[in-house]
Amino acid sequence: MSLPRSARDSTDRLGGLTPAARLISLKQNDEESSVATVQTAKSTPTPAAPQVRSYNGAEILVESLVRQGTQFIYAYPGGCSMPLHQALISAQEKLRTILPRHEQGGAFAAQGIARATGEVGVCMATSGPGATNLVTSIADAKLDSVPLVAITGQVPQAVIGSDAFQETPMVEVCRAITKHHYMITDVRDVARIVKEAYHIAATGRPGPVLIDFPKDVQLATLDAAEVDFDPPMNLPGYRPINNGPQPEQVRQVLAALKRSKKPILYVGGGCINSNAAEELTKFALKTGIPVTMTAMGLGSFPGEHPQSLHMLGMHGTVYANYAVNEADLLLALGVRFDDRVTGKLEEFAKHGKIVHVDLDPSEIHKNKAAHVPIVADLKKTLQALNAMIEDDDIPDVTAWQKQIAEWKAKFPLKYNESGDDILQQYAIEELWKRTKERNPYVAVGVGQHQMWAAQFFKFQKPRHWLSSSGLGTMGFGLPAAMGVATAFPNDLVFDIDGDGSFQMNIQELATIRCEKLPVKILLLNNQHLGMVVQWEDRFMEGRRAHTYLGPIDDPEWHGKGAGPIKTDTYPDFVTIARGYDIPAARVRSKKEFPKALETMINTPGAYLLEVICPYQEHVLPMIPSGKTVRDIIVE
Repeated sequence: MSLPRSARDSTDRLGGLTPAARLISLKQNDEESSVATVQTAKSTPTPAAPQVRSYNGAEILVESLVRQGTQFIYAYPGGCSMPLHQALISAQEKLRTILPRHEQGGAFAAQGIARATGEVGVCMATSGPGATNLVTSIADAKLDSVPLVAITGQVPQAVIGSDAFQETPMVEVCRAITKHHYMITDVRDVARIVKEAYHIAATGRPGPVLIDFPKDVQLATLDAAEVDFDPPMNLPGYRPINNGPQPEQVRQVLAALKRSKKPILYVGGGCINSNAAEELTKFALKTGIPVTMTAMGLGSFPGEHPQSLHMLGMHGTVYANYAVNEADLLLALGVRFDDRVTGKLEEFAKHGKIVHVDLDPSEIHKNKAAHVPIVADLKKTLQALNAMIEDDDIPDVTAWQKQIAEWKAKFPLKYNESGDDILQQYAIEELWKRTKERNPYVAVGVGQHQMWAAQFFKFQKPRHWLSSSGLGTMGFGLPAAMGVATAFPNDLVFDIDGDGSFQMNIQELATIRCEKLPVKILLLNNQHLGMVVQWEDRFMEGRRAHTYLGPIDDPEWHGKGAGPIKTDTYPDFVTIARGYDIPAARVRSKKEFPKALETMINTPGAYLLEVICPYQEHVLPMIPSGKTVRDIIVE
């Protein structure tokens, strides 16, 4: 079959197309090729320039915290700390951020971590009221030598000094209550300042360091290549003591020991801060010298050991105070001769030679002159003593030990065990007996319960007793226990508290529940500010002045109540705890207490046990303020 002419004209022998048709086809192919080229160009973009990683100031700070080994931070957000919290969210796989319900609670929780671990505790707040809410805990850390880094947001530098919204001059506010303080003004200084802050907080005599961080510096950026996370520190004037004693000083101590007949080891918080408990115990056992401890030193030497005289001072044991008064050699280790220990300074240990070892030179001769002053690290000092002491240096203390044993037998810590009322001393002693094999951590508030816990809970290890001892801050116990439970979630952690102190930071029940922190609360409720009531009874003829914590229309508000334990207490702590979804119970009689205590101990997670106690109990023994051991009150 032949093709039509038009079709024949469009083909040839070589290409199957006539020249005219081939020209049209080539044009179409060129157009299709151009479209394909455009489509290919669209589907294969031109390689972009490589992205340069940058950090803002907030990110540098958070990464610096991580590189310092920080595992936990208690932080409450606000306008001038929002960039920091954004950085914390980005680092949440490496650094756990815990939201307290009040900045003070967060700061005390950071202290709890520091006191229990010996590492730096970290807290964070925004500017203005958030920052000032940290102040009490910062002051507390200063007096108790706790390594703490407090980070505060600050208004942008451009408005500092203009009374901007939520502006507070935190460096000026905290100048007298910090070991050191910073305001970051250049993003290039962030990593160095964090490194320095940790170093200062943890070395020498530990203490709090403030970092005030303006928001504009938090948002300022640096390329990654410009950031040095391990910069050299610039602390030319900071020379913390870390040396041991001179050999001649050790020989002086051993010579004094050899001549003594009634030596006493008087041990404070410096022993715990220098991690010297093991060396202390070795020295004490080798020499047979009795050991007494301050409130900060409890746990330095095993509380159940026969050589332990337990706590001395205002509410210390009679036998500890008698022994110090009669001692011919007082080995004062890591102590500051605090007024709550010494009473009238001129009369304290006036019969003995004093050896004072402390790494803070400002403590030497500050309150009490030392015959042998040694500015050195206590751990290294005890190591040197243990290494150099010979059998010939050890005095015969048999008669001295016998005298102390007689005092112990004659003046034991005691309380009225008759009746069915639950006395605070009984509750604490029962808790100790039932848990001592597990070496629990115990935090306390401030008041009578604090002193009873120091008396009746015999601590075997350091860092298991947490007490606001220098500043005496009510509200310390619950958040401090919260911090311990953060660091040691599998251990037994108690807050032994009073109803007055507990309400100072009761909001942290929410943090405990939401963060699943297993804090057990033994709440000793006597409806009064018990320690102040005791002083009213002893020194104010029993005149009540705002020490009853119930409604003002109650006769007890005016000191005219009948005195027995009330059946209705205020507030209802059990209902409050349950409102926070924390299991709770209340007990009023001794016969029901043991079972309730076991329930608290064995219930997984947090638990509150409210114990209704009489308010008429006094903490005894007691040496009145400014008095001497001759004025000790025992009943």
